[in-house]
Amino acid sequence: MRCGFCHNKEFVLPEEIKKIKPSFIPEEAVLNFLESRKGKLDGVVISGGEPTVQSDLQQFIQKVRRMGFLVKLDTNGNLPDVLKNLVNDGLLDYVAMDVKTTLNNYEDLVGKMANPQDIKESLNFLKQGTVPYEFRTTVIDGIHTDDVIKEMAELMRGADKLYLQKFRPETTLDPEFGNKKPIANKQLQKYIQIFQDADIQDVDIRQ
Repeated sequence: MRCGFCHNKEFVLPEEIKKIKPSFIPEEAVLNFLESRKGKLDGVVISGGEPTVQSDLQQFIQKVRRMGFLVKLDTNGNLPDVLKNLVNDGLLDYVAMDVKTTLNNYEDLVGKMANPQDIKESLNFLKQGTVPYEFRTTVIDGIHTDDVIKEMAELMRGADKLYLQKFRPETTLDPEFGNKKPIANKQLQKYIQIFQDADIQDVDIRQ
């Protein structure tokens, strides 16, 4: 398929993504709701799943912006071309990107759909500061060891903002993660210092 916002580049979606069912909420219903909230809402957060796999994302954002709303995009960074084009076309006011682990550990933690080099490309693009952004990491006890955190800190070195979130084993797709406990506050504070030592300007915990 040709991605409508990749500037004439052929972009082929993975077979796993093609199988994802579309939203059960029609676009018209969403736009009608936003029309009724003009003057009451300042902006719209486009989240997921992963929104950048949607072939009509650019067109949807354009419609939202024409209604006067700011737009924040939540992304895993796995499709850097899509992210770059949305930013360069002035369609995004803020981006939040999940940085889940080190590049070498991405596939083990997330699965084969994650492309570490694409994630690195998105991360480095955001660090250029073309659009306001934040990185987010959900810290999992036993997965995010001291060595992993130190390597992640180097990956994000010099970033503007990073939020750490505690993993909460409430509902998990993988039963193995349901047995994990939230990381201790003392350990999380230690990790904050590691990221701050990597010149990340603003590091905080998001509850």
